Amino acid sequence: MSASWAADPARSRGRRHAEANQTARGPRDDFQRDRDRIIHSISFRRLRHKTQVFMAPDGDHFRVRLTHSIEVAQIGRTIARALGLNEDLTEALCLAHDIGHPPFGHAGEDALTEALAGQGGFDHNGHTLRALTAIETPYPRWPGLNLCWETLEGLAKHNGPVGDPGWALAEADRGFPLELTRWPSLEAQVAAIADDIAYDNHDIDDGLRAGLLSLDQVLGVPFVARTWDSVTARFGDVAPGRLVGELICTQIGAMVGDLIETSRAAIAAAGVESVDDVRGAGRALIGFSPELREDERVLKRFMYAALYHHPRQLAAAKIARGIVAGLFAAYDADPALMPHEWAARIPDGEPWRRRHIADFIAGMTDRYAVSRYREVVGPIDLPEGF
Repeated sequence: MSASWAADPARSRGRRHAEANQTARGPRDDFQRDRDRIIHSISFRRLRHKTQVFMAPDGDHFRVRLTHSIEVAQIGRTIARALGLNEDLTEALCLAHDIGHPPFGHAGEDALTEALAGQGGFDHNGHTLRALTAIETPYPRWPGLNLCWETLEGLAKHNGPVGDPGWALAEADRGFPLELTRWPSLEAQVAAIADDIAYDNHDIDDGLRAGLLSLDQVLGVPFVARTWDSVTARFGDVAPGRLVGELICTQIGAMVGDLIETSRAAIAAAGVESVDDVRGAGRALIGFSPELREDERVLKRFMYAALYHHPRQLAAAKIARGIVAGLFAAYDADPALMPHEWAARIPDGEPWRRRHIADFIAGMTDRYAVSRYREVVGPIDLPEGF
């Protein structure tokens, strides 16, 4: 049974464009339809070849944006069910939250931000809304996926209220106002922290697999060390190399358990009884306990220093930024180098001309960006494992 503070598809604020004959496509409510539209979208499929941590990874066992998003959705649904929230809306938000990432993750985003410095910059969260409301057009009568207000609201501000939206998010908000300065639903808050829980732990797993992290390094983090002690106490007769998976599972379980207990208490203390109460609460109601919040901050600082800013990662990021910057410069100089369907629609004036070029590049996968660079710019030598 859903709690009174859960988002209710029967009370949705609707879609920007009215739709008819929905029952012809199966007995699904509006949030289920949104989840399914996301899963069936081209933007979602492209996540299978977009960077999570390692750029264009040649190892089949490393995570990419698609597998990360599925893992976030699994964690999000678990939390949503325990708190009586709407699982379908939570899942939709988890699955779609990274759709706006360009090729090569944050390195690609940095290059597009610099390229659009005079045209408002680039923000992957804003581009998620742009992709889902304007760029992808699978339906004959309206642009975008025509998602529910609650889904778009949750994607726009899953990290909290937005006081100064970038141009892409502001454009989506003008078309379908999303009350950007208010707190989002609990489902959106869950999706944001499910994302943190997933990458906090799975990036450790991938870092160890890639050899960029050692087990001794990771055990220098107090939270990880405590979890490792509990794992080895249960499986002391098993070789350490066989316990990494159990370490990751146990950490995720501990973080999810703490989040559920702390959030239940926060919801009760706030006295919320409806989704409107949640939006008017003035603060996040989904979160860790103070102790685990500090543990998670320490873990993040370690991951930035040891993995995300590892010399091999920084060298790969430099190459990635060069690929995206080179593509942008080539298309800016000669838009006809883009595929016909993109070149034919390029606006005449700025800022939309360059934003259109950025839209095309942002949709690329890692491997497509590399192939297009070689085609329109020239040869490029990539390090092994790039």
